[in-house]
Amino acid sequence: MTSSPRTTRSAAIWTLAGLVLLTLNLRAAITGVPPLLGELQDTFGLTGVEVSVLTTLPELCLGVFSALAPLLARRIGTEAAITAALVVITAGLLLRVVPAQTALFSGTVLAAAGMATGNVLVPAVIKRGFPDRVGPLTGLSMMLLSVGGAAGAGLAVPLDHLGGWRPALAAWAVPALVAALVWGPLALRARTHRPERAAADAGPSAAAGRPRTPTGTSPDAASGAAAEQGSLLRSPLAWAVMVFMGMTSLMFYTLTAWLPEIMHDHGFTPATAGMMNSVIIVIGIPLGFVVPVVAARMRDQRPLVLGAVALMAVGLVGLLLAPRAGWVWTAVFGVATGSAFPIALTLLSLRSPNGAVTARLSGMAQSGGYLLAASGPLTFGVLRSVTGGWEASIWLLLLLVVPELVCGLLAARPGFVRPGPPPPDGPEESRPEPAPVSARSTDSDRAR
Repeated sequence: MTSSPRTTRSAAIWTLAGLVLLTLNLRAAITGVPPLLGELQDTFGLTGVEVSVLTTLPELCLGVFSALAPLLARRIGTEAAITAALVVITAGLLLRVVPAQTALFSGTVLAAAGMATGNVLVPAVIKRGFPDRVGPLTGLSMMLLSVGGAAGAGLAVPLDHLGGWRPALAAWAVPALVAALVWGPLALRARTHRPERAAADAGPSAAAGRPRTPTGTSPDAASGAAAEQGSLLRSPLAWAVMVFMGMTSLMFYTLTAWLPEIMHDHGFTPATAGMMNSVIIVIGIPLGFVVPVVAARMRDQRPLVLGAVALMAVGLVGLLLAPRAGWVWTAVFGVATGSAFPIALTLLSLRSPNGAVTARLSGMAQSGGYLLAASGPLTFGVLRSVTGGWEASIWLLLLLVVPELVCGLLAARPGFVRPGPPPPDGPEESRPEPAPVSARSTDSDRAR
């Protein structure tokens, strides 16, 4: 793998190793808790409400702390922010083994805060350090996220049997600490290269293979400067990316939370119904790698969005009309969710002109997206309780397919977001100006 011209080969290899370790640590601390809920409830005397809070806290923290990650990165640097995030994850995981409810909940908040920061900064690291490898590295990150999540869930019970709930919860502090030790030298190196890094963030990195332009004349240089002061909240394109990411996450979390119950009510055994969730996750692992690669090679990602959302609609309609064909709809949901979220994550880089804007767009999209997604399982369950059946809840998801499709198609159009106040003569989304930057930029301008 070749590195970006702005990154030396040794630094690129070290950064890549750090990226692998970082992404492996961004899910295990969350997925390792549900298999232990029964034992934790008995040990700490948790009520049903407290158990619900414990399981909801990570998603809420992912939403809240994602908004702070770009600010932290701008203040102390991306590498230092990632190092701090991994240290916080380590501390949170170790705190959870203290036999006190306060420690359990506080440790969960700390670990989720660190994971939220890492989630946001992964696309920025890829965009800035490897602009010609956005697709493959986003795919690799997605695959490792799934692997880490599956490992956290799969190893929880065996570790519990070996040594109890404490080692089962604390075991993931070891790889988090190793990852922090890898990112530490990168943070120190970055502090000594601040001027070069600032210039790199202002330089062009819109797409793979895009040629550089003379300093002082590139429109991307202006974008890099604007990234430090403008607001993405005024960008309709940024809002479209955020809502699309939120809807894809909402569909995934809601289905994985309630599909086993739905299938059990339609005659499947609890073990079989639970296995359907595992199948959805397993299907998403290879798609998490393949889909970003394909998306990054396409100039227009709307066909991918249309296909993923259409599959979700097919699965939901099938669940309504023929729930006994549960395995068929499980496979459809696996392909739909396994494609949609990688598309959303890839768009964070493809819709940004440089690493600085990527970090800010990632923070906005993941913060709002996770807060939106956290409402899905709760609303679905409330409707089930009120109506006494699953039909109204499934119809709600079908209605939410509409904003997912609309925002996805808007987010997938070629072009870039531009932070800051809108120009006097038009909206602030980037339809890159017809300056002599590259033929690809001009094509994006015409398409939008």
